[in-house]
Amino acid sequence: QVQLVESGGGLVQPGGSLGLSCAASGIILSIGAMGWYRQAPGKQRELVARIRSGGSTTYADSVKGRFTISRDNAKNTVYLQMNSLKPEDTAVYYCNADALAKNGVAYRRSDYWGQGTQVTVSS
Repeated sequence: QVQLVESGGGLVQPGGSLGLSCAASGIILSIGAMGWYRQAPGKQRELVARIRSGGSTTYADSVKGRFTISRDNAKNTVYLQMNSLKPEDTAVYYCNADALAKNGVAYRRSDYWGQGTQVTVSS
């Protein structure tokens, strides 16, 4: 099993910045793509940004130019730097990882999710 632990959420004023981090732990052989998703009240969960093991990235149009995703493969950690935050960025942010890890007696590749961290953008 893999555990993803997020940190860094909170309350920030519009135009401000916030950084999120997510560390994966467990008996992990490799991690493929890692990403951040968000879910606002009454809305579906949506992709914010995703980074593959080689470093290539994908961003939602709504965050391009404002958010930056990065990862430290040695630490099994993914980061999201959020700048120029807007009230519409308010949501619970979830970390996601595609990992090959020990699950019981065998290794298997699965999709893992963090518990979520609240980001609120408000004056």
